[in-house]
Amino acid sequence: MFLEVVRRRNPKLINTAKQLHQTGQILPDTYILDLDSIIANASVMKKQAEASGINLFYMTKQLGRNPLVAKAIRKAGIDRAVVVDFKEALVMIDNDIPIGNIGHLVQVPVYFLKRILAHQPDYMTIHSLEMLKKIDPICQELDIKQRILVKISEADDQIYEGQYGGFHLADLPELIKASCKMKHIELAGLTSFPCFLFDGVEELTPTHNVESIRKAREIFAEHGIEELELNIPSATCVQTIPFIKALGGTQGEPGHALTGTTPLHAKLDLPEVPAMVYVSEISHTLDQHSYFYGGGYYRRGHLENILVSGKEERLDRMLPFSAENIDYYLQAEQEHEVGATVIAAFRTQIFVTRSDVAVVSGIQSGSPKLEGIFDSQGNRIRR
Repeated sequence: MFLEVVRRRNPKLINTAKQLHQTGQILPDTYILDLDSIIANASVMKKQAEASGINLFYMTKQLGRNPLVAKAIRKAGIDRAVVVDFKEALVMIDNDIPIGNIGHLVQVPVYFLKRILAHQPDYMTIHSLEMLKKIDPICQELDIKQRILVKISEADDQIYEGQYGGFHLADLPELIKASCKMKHIELAGLTSFPCFLFDGVEELTPTHNVESIRKAREIFAEHGIEELELNIPSATCVQTIPFIKALGGTQGEPGHALTGTTPLHAKLDLPEVPAMVYVSEISHTLDQHSYFYGGGYYRRGHLENILVSGKEERLDRMLPFSAENIDYYLQAEQEHEVGATVIAAFRTQIFVTRSDVAVVSGIQSGSPKLEGIFDSQGNRIRR
């Protein structure tokens, strides 16, 4: 999906990835993160966000919840993380990294609430009144006040399977009435996902979710709550931040844009440069097809093209792979020598893989330095 873009816009990353593999510094099934480029991408988004009046929270799940990268993004100006679930929150807490939003996709387990609230996230997103009733007494015990984002979910909204949850518009009056009796929470904003989509060419189209958020805001206003944050995520990047503002949004959550791998980046040359590649190795050949080590396959990643570098360098194609199977190996169309390096670039979510993650600085200055190797959950691997 992104291989040709990386070859054209960040060839130093590919050269570094090959060198690290061919000198044995990394194993097959490793993602290489170009730390310099990630920092540069975060910086240009921060500048655009300031110009547009949008507050950004960065997302790390697609980066393997990597704390080293998170700290670098903070230095680039985006201070707080949005965590996809409570396990990612643990990584941030253990590394003393501030959290901007938690609970949007995965709610916080009841017996983990106190630890999360003690870390004082800027916002906690809720899917139910029951959760709000559990949050308030814990905040009272901690002597804090927690700002809450309310996730909206109407029947006509576009919600991905595995992400169902939130409030119907008809449920909001009861929620607002109940919250007025709670002294340690503040209903501070509204959110949904995805709020807009890329048409694959150049246009951004709002989903019905945005209309639901607007109706929810009207209901809140009718009950005297008019100052609300509107968290409108989806493919947040320099190109889309003004669009978020035009939709009335106040918050965005860049994730794939940090590595230049949103769907827009596959079609358009945007300010964010590609900053991630996947490295594997040819294991063997059978019946005129070579096989390379898997582990990092993501079924929605559109992995098609690979660059194989051994005694010679050739472009090849990965043959289709069923999502029903475990990716012990992935199949190349052509034959290649055993041990040759395989480079791929595609849309991924590292946290759902079993891959290693190598964070490398100095690539753009010509002095690459392997800063560390981590597992897909953000834990440093000591080899």
